[in-house]
Amino acid sequence: MRRTIVLLVLFLLLGGVAAWYLSMDRASEKSTVAGADREFAVEDISRIHRIFLARRDGVTTDLRRGDDGYWTVNGEGRANPRVMSSLLDAIKRVRMMYKPPEAAEESMVSELATHGVKVELYDASGDKIKGYYVGGAGPGEFGTFMILEDAEQPYVVELPYWDGNVSVRYSYAGDEWRDKALFRAEPEDIRSLSIAYPKQKNQSFRLTANGGDYEIEPYYDITPAINRTVQPGKVQAFLSNYDAVIAEAFRNNYKKQDSVRQQIPFSIITLVDTQGDTTQATFYPVVEEDKYYQDPESGEYVKKQIDFERYFVDLNGKDFLQIQQQAIQEIFWGYPSFFEEAGQLQ
Repeated sequence: MRRTIVLLVLFLLLGGVAAWYLSMDRASEKSTVAGADREFAVEDISRIHRIFLARRDGVTTDLRRGDDGYWTVNGEGRANPRVMSSLLDAIKRVRMMYKPPEAAEESMVSELATHGVKVELYDASGDKIKGYYVGGAGPGEFGTFMILEDAEQPYVVELPYWDGNVSVRYSYAGDEWRDKALFRAEPEDIRSLSIAYPKQKNQSFRLTANGGDYEIEPYYDITPAINRTVQPGKVQAFLSNYDAVIAEAFRNNYKKQDSVRQQIPFSIITLVDTQGDTTQATFYPVVEEDKYYQDPESGEYVKKQIDFERYFVDLNGKDFLQIQQQAIQEIFWGYPSFFEEAGQLQ
């Protein structure tokens, strides 16, 4: 009898241990599966060579990393480095903030389905690394809704040490993704550069690289050549201003572009790099309505004598941008500036 009781106790103990082990194993497996649906970040962003974004309004953006390291937008030009840096930072650092209460999950999923941005990340071989949806902000504008592709559980996520809605880094559209640079060229990469001032022909010039030297000549035939030695360092100082000339904004939706282009421009700058690629920017002063006054005698509206604060820019006949005067005042040199201490064209 005593032996039977001992065996029964041992059986129950062994059964209990086995049940505990199996339950822990299932819990571990469940925890692993549940944890996978909250792994949003891709810490090694060097793996990412393509980012495809689809908004619910039908706008899509295809960002691709080129062999030169630069990102392009929809195959049409370089992406804005600052915008891309912000996006890649979010992709790398995004993390779960908290799992929402069950009662809130349905509304979160509905919001993601209605307003979320679909994000697909691919490697150099075209294989998908990860896919997820980014939605709106959580309660009180803290955290952002996010759910992994093919997952059922949404989460509220955040970027450590950054306050704001994570979705703003994914939600740009059209020109907002594009590089606003008019020129990005190192001095040694410039083969020739000319500046024409239609209303100041004697200040216009053409600069051409010739081996380790530079030739500077008048742009217009009617301008007498200056037969003096170029001051040392002048050309290098001038060309260094073209390493990054950044516009304020794209204005491709500006309705009066045609009327602006019919005006006589302030300046036309043409840059040819050592690869033979040409960039041409035509600058038109932005004149606001209040820059005119009514002449008391004639009654006509006369333009005030002002220093222009901004310019419209026709870039390569394809894009229309706006730039501040202070961002480009260093690039407007005059022909005599290379030969004497006259300084830059004002």
